Amino acid sequence: MENTLMVSSSPHLHCGMNTRDIMRDVIIALIPSLIASVWLFGFRALAVEVVCVAAALASEYLSRKVMKRPQTVGDLSCIVTGLLLAFNLPVTVPLWQAALGSVVAIVVAKQMFGGLGQNFVNPALVGRVVLMGSFPDAMNNWVTPLAWTGQADAVSGATPLAMLATDAAAEIDPLSLLFGLRGGCLGETCAAALLLGGVYLVIRHVISPLIPTIYIGTVFVLTWILGANPVVHILSGGLMIGAIFMATDYATCPINKWGKVVYAVGCGALTVLIRLYGSLPEGVSFAIVIMNILTPLIERLTRPRPFGEGRKAVRS
Repeated sequence: MENTLMVSSSPHLHCGMNTRDIMRDVIIALIPSLIASVWLFGFRALAVEVVCVAAALASEYLSRKVMKRPQTVGDLSCIVTGLLLAFNLPVTVPLWQAALGSVVAIVVAKQMFGGLGQNFVNPALVGRVVLMGSFPDAMNNWVTPLAWTGQADAVSGATPLAMLATDAAAEIDPLSLLFGLRGGCLGETCAAALLLGGVYLVIRHVISPLIPTIYIGTVFVLTWILGANPVVHILSGGLMIGAIFMATDYATCPINKWGKVVYAVGCGALTVLIRLYGSLPEGVSFAIVIMNILTPLIERLTRPRPFGEGRKAVRS
């Protein structure tokens, strides 16, 4: 019969993209930041990025083999994790520590929980948090951009977030923050490159602008209310890369609209609280990890009511 009704489980409509296509688009969106990192910090930045990606690929392949699970290296998700971890590291980090971070991200945060889609926190952020706790000196060693070319006078310098806590805050130029002319991690410094990648992902319908917009907007509003410089805060640290590439991770953020709103506001509020009142100048990684953990609760509280279902009666 030509008109046989096909019955199958959802989804019944497919967008035509698979995991590999999505990850490929994310990699393309990260290329401007990769180019900017090499321009700002030299070929040592490329070495860190290659080591992180190679360690992530090897960890994914070997862990799946040891666990006797089907290989998933071909979906490119481990390459995305390796790149994102590298972008959250300083250029001076020892290469063996960068490789260790990738192993932790892939094996511990991802594969031990079942693999892609079953991890409850962003793997790259777990790798970074572990490295921050284990090697604080190496993870806080900042280099002045373009120092490798001889155009900069100093070889080390404070990040804008560290400068905000001192009398040097007035010296921060927002335009230099936009183009990455400040100390920081490899992929977080050039806000313009990150925004370019974010626009590409939105155009390709890989991410929704809802979470990044609300996350960044929350930080802007709260820092303005609390008397801080909102422009410097949204252009400094890992806010852009966190809001665009990490807070939007499919497996670790809510899937419904109001859940995304609550999640993004929580990320923004925690980031501001940690930055302004915590002992660390940066709070993006910890904010997103905390909200990742709270995602199941957020989804439960913001679950949309099915069509036709009435409100539950409140027991007296």
